[in-house]
Amino acid sequence: MGEVKQNSFKAWILAARPKTLTGAAAPVFVGWALALFYFNRIEPDQGVLNWTNAIICLLFALLMQIDANFINDYFDFKKGSDTKERLGPERACAQGWITLKAMRLGIFLITLLAVLVGVPLIIQKEWWLVIVGLACVIGAFLYTTHLSYRGWGDVMVLFFFGLIPVFFTQWVTLNTTLANSRNLPYIISVILAGAAMGFVTDNLLVVNNYRDREQDAQNGKKTIIVRLGARAGERLYLFNGILGIVLAIAAEALLAVNYGGYFWPIALVLLFLPLLITSYCRMVKIKSGKALNFSLGGAARNILIFSVFLVSSITLLFFSFEDLL
Repeated sequence: MGEVKQNSFKAWILAARPKTLTGAAAPVFVGWALALFYFNRIEPDQGVLNWTNAIICLLFALLMQIDANFINDYFDFKKGSDTKERLGPERACAQGWITLKAMRLGIFLITLLAVLVGVPLIIQKEWWLVIVGLACVIGAFLYTTHLSYRGWGDVMVLFFFGLIPVFFTQWVTLNTTLANSRNLPYIISVILAGAAMGFVTDNLLVVNNYRDREQDAQNGKKTIIVRLGARAGERLYLFNGILGIVLAIAAEALLAVNYGGYFWPIALVLLFLPLLITSYCRMVKIKSGKALNFSLGGAARNILIFSVFLVSSITLLFFSFEDLL
């Protein structure tokens, strides 16, 4: 990688782990698409979409992902989980690129910036959104310090990279309370789409834990793969992707049936299946070692591609073939 000067700009960029930011941004994009569907198909007289709030959600999500990466870097090194011999991508504290004192300051500043970015949402929408923000901040700390060591990481991903960002992004983007029985199918669709993103995003963690299963076992980190074995990890990867596809199709079908959308765009999500199977086969073939970092990058790419298919198909539910020709 070349020489990295301690506490330099390059060191902080590496510590932020840019490739992981797709997992933070993708569910926000899905939330945008759902808000657009609601505005165009369900309540077109609700004024304009609040794109300022939509952008705030994206910024908050990206900042919280960077914050979580800094926290993970710091505490895993302190616990002795990250060493210079680790199989995964190099970590800033373990490599000495960033000092522990500087990383503590970085965590404080990014956390503060994320909180400040989220304040306008609390002012414009509901005071209790502060609870959601605090849950995100606390979750970022608890994930590395406690929950990931007890096998709860996958559940955290489902909520904080799926259900929560998708639901609250579409909600703050819309100028409505959604408190209407007519909106129930839409709300269920939002939950299904959020779960779909959560399961697909979890594969990033699955690959990470699959690669580190032996080291994690030695360090007392009881991930699902450490508890159940490598074969279970391989099956979990495939299960997450297939379930994500099924949930996404269910969400879109519910929208099409209840709000007069077209069914043909739903097929776009199926295009993710060959990519999922190819990535699965590659991971299983590699099996162990640093070469699995290629699968890690592939999982990050898959999250973005899946969200593109999902966003595109939700958007195209508005149109028939004749409209596009």
